[in-house]
Amino acid sequence: MESQRSLEGLAFLGEGLFPSHVRIFFEEGTIRTIEEIKTSPRRFILPGLFNAHTHIGDTVAMDTPIEGDLASIVAPPDGLKHRILRATDRMTLTAAMRSTMKYMERTGTAGFADFREGGPEGVSALKEAAAGLEIRPLILGRDGGERTADGLGISSVRDIPGHEGQIDEARRQGKLIAIHAGERDHHDIEGALACDPDLLIHCTHARDRDLRECADRAIPITICPRSNWVLGVTRSASHPPVARMIELGCTVFLGTDNAMFIQPDLWREMAFLSVITSVSAREILKMGIAGSTLSGSMYRISEGQKTPIIVIDAEQSNLRYSREPYQTIVSRGGSDHPKRIVY
Repeated sequence: MESQRSLEGLAFLGEGLFPSHVRIFFEEGTIRTIEEIKTSPRRFILPGLFNAHTHIGDTVAMDTPIEGDLASIVAPPDGLKHRILRATDRMTLTAAMRSTMKYMERTGTAGFADFREGGPEGVSALKEAAAGLEIRPLILGRDGGERTADGLGISSVRDIPGHEGQIDEARRQGKLIAIHAGERDHHDIEGALACDPDLLIHCTHARDRDLRECADRAIPITICPRSNWVLGVTRSASHPPVARMIELGCTVFLGTDNAMFIQPDLWREMAFLSVITSVSAREILKMGIAGSTLSGSMYRISEGQKTPIIVIDAEQSNLRYSREPYQTIVSRGGSDHPKRIVY
């Protein structure tokens, strides 16, 4: 959106997001040098956010009144959302996805991993919708769409007959494999782990043994706490067991899930998680950025990196009174605060 030759402020550096007052010099979009300075403007500088689980095609079903259990709403092939998607023409679908991507882009989300229904046509529609935007989708196709996408997005293994063949074929093609697991109970987690996935989504009801296996095998987990609460699969801060995930050494990403129910706003997701759990604001902020590793290169502010950067001008709001920047960014840094996004 904007480029500039240098930038000063309190920057959150490296994968650890260590705060430091610095002056950052850019050259052709790459961070060339970072110099420490004694004082800087009241400005927060952090990497762009990455939404590690979305279904943005479901924008066309936004806030549809819902009744019934989780399966009747979202399970393929005939859940409510699938019926709405089948009834939506391509022009409307593409326009809806593009509007949602523009919203994410405007609020500091630089990339996202999307489960894309509709087979090859659905993948093509998302690519068309993303044309010309700065935000970068990582597309996980379904129903054959994985052949032209970045990877395969599987619903619960108990919902998809023949998922083993799809996974074997995707693996032969070198595709990323992501699977929903443990959203409404723990009974499909072992089956998902047996598929040797690259990513698990939800793990809302994961047990310690499931989490230990994820940690030992370095399988990341994307949690979507607001969606879990809205869809009624939890009313407890212990589900998803995010504090336990961190304690056991799991890699945890943050996603917003289904645009039918949840605005894809990672600021709201981080604030919600900060309220319902004891996980530190620094860890939550890391979750909101770390999913970028799925795209091949983690967003981070370090020398030699070409990375999206969010600039929050705290001087122009009450954020200038912050005494704990991590907490301020996570709980108050809402979508109205990013003033510049440097791609």
